[in-house]
Amino acid sequence: PHPGAWWGLRQYAPLLHAPTGSPWSFGARPSYVAAKPRPVLADGAAAAALQGLIRRYLAGFGPASAADVAQFALVQRARAKEALTALAGDLERLEGPDGTELYDIPGASRPAEETPAPPRLMAMWDSILLAYAERSRVIPPAYRPLVTRSNGDVLPALLVDGHVAGVWRPVAGGIEATAFHRLPDDAWEGLAAEARLLVAFLAGREAEVYRRYTHWWSKLPSAETRLLPGA
Repeated sequence: PHPGAWWGLRQYAPLLHAPTGSPWSFGARPSYVAAKPRPVLADGAAAAALQGLIRRYLAGFGPASAADVAQFALVQRARAKEALTALAGDLERLEGPDGTELYDIPGASRPAEETPAPPRLMAMWDSILLAYAERSRVIPPAYRPLVTRSNGDVLPALLVDGHVAGVWRPVAGGIEATAFHRLPDDAWEGLAAEARLLVAFLAGREAEVYRRYTHWWSKLPSAETRLLPGA
């Protein structure tokens, strides 16, 4: 078929993105290969696989609740709770600020509550923005519809003090950062340092990554916008 047809077929056919040899980027059309047939797992094997997935998830994103696990694994909450119960002897149980029961890997590194969270430029669809059912721990409720658009696009975000504070995009000359509320100077300094590293990283790949998504920016509020130079 015409190369453009694969873009539509990928939503219905069992296809996987295949590497093309060049650095991964958004602009180039990816190639596709047929996925291997999905194995049919017996109940015991499926349960063991889910438990393994939960361990990997908690290693990256714990502590997390049963609802968070179900959201990430795309399974019913009943299945998530059943798997967590089976793992009870292998997991540490904690209580969240609102009393929600949380699970984590025993001995996992957890920073002290007063540990500062440095400013960060989070990628589009970054896992930290999608990893929890209760996303207000990272995305303030007022900003969620701004960052998560109606079609499911999750825009590249400014993270300040551990919470989404705006969006960013590469433009000629550096990184354009749009804050939804005014930020202190030290936050801007941290974001500027991130921008310099990011521009250097993108130079050999795709300098204006996400350019096909810039139409969203005309629909966003801005308390403050700055161009953060790449050098």
